[in-house]
Amino acid sequence: MNHSANRIVKGDNLKILKGMESGSAELIYVDPPFNTGRTQVRKQMKTVRDEAGDRIGFGGRRYRTELVLEAAGGAGYIDSFDDFLGFLRPRLEEAYRLLTPTGSLFFHIDYREVHYCKVMLDEIFGRECFQNEIIWAYDYGARTKKRWPAKHDTILWYTKDAEEFTFNLEASDRIPYMAPGLVGPVKAARGKTPTDVWWHTIVSPTGKEKTGYATQKPLGILERIVRVHSNAGERVVDFFAGSGTTGEAAARNGRSFCMVDQNVEAITVMRKRLEKWLKPTPKKAAPKKTRRVK
Repeated sequence: MNHSANRIVKGDNLKILKGMESGSAELIYVDPPFNTGRTQVRKQMKTVRDEAGDRIGFGGRRYRTELVLEAAGGAGYIDSFDDFLGFLRPRLEEAYRLLTPTGSLFFHIDYREVHYCKVMLDEIFGRECFQNEIIWAYDYGARTKKRWPAKHDTILWYTKDAEEFTFNLEASDRIPYMAPGLVGPVKAARGKTPTDVWWHTIVSPTGKEKTGYATQKPLGILERIVRVHSNAGERVVDFFAGSGTTGEAAARNGRSFCMVDQNVEAITVMRKRLEKWLKPTPKKAAPKKTRRVK
């Protein structure tokens, strides 16, 4: 991978997208604001030894989780739009323009807006280019007693062409069989390829992967998308880049990335997280010529 091709760009993503070359991205993933009406905040957590705590660690020791910091500044933002689709449409029209003929768009949204967004994407890409509705299911957090708790997001997969697109299923990670005894030891050891329902935990508030950025998505989800829907050396774009998970997934798998966000805190988090992939590849020094003495 050419490190010099990797970019983090701060600014209005619509303006930046309009300045990018048509057909310059093989894969685009976006996780836009979900229009929840809530203020998204950055949280920092720590665990403290407590025999009455809610977590069990090594050797049966118990711990409790404490909130160290919760702030709407920096990475926080008001997740609300008067015209959500009006905000998204010109950006997604640019995404369509940027994709190569065999490229894919992955659009990550929640249950409140997915139906409206799918109709809009059908208009931009064509209904025939809609490939999958992927359900990312997780089981973490509070459980309301007023309705069935919402424990999933939706990822819509569209392609530039209805028939010709990148799909390397053999590059996917594999998942355990639910009944391994029914398939035999060889298959059980190998596992199976995922379906359109992806069970994957959220980013742990106290795990090593956590950057502290609100709405950070798991690296495992993005790596699956990158590996299957692009090839080594190709370009991955995320113009609601947030904590930069898409960039890390791309870089770890030999793809270049362009991450765009207008939030100062997001840019700071991404520069720290992606630092080792932003440095230009050093050029090898030319061998010194030896002079023959007669």
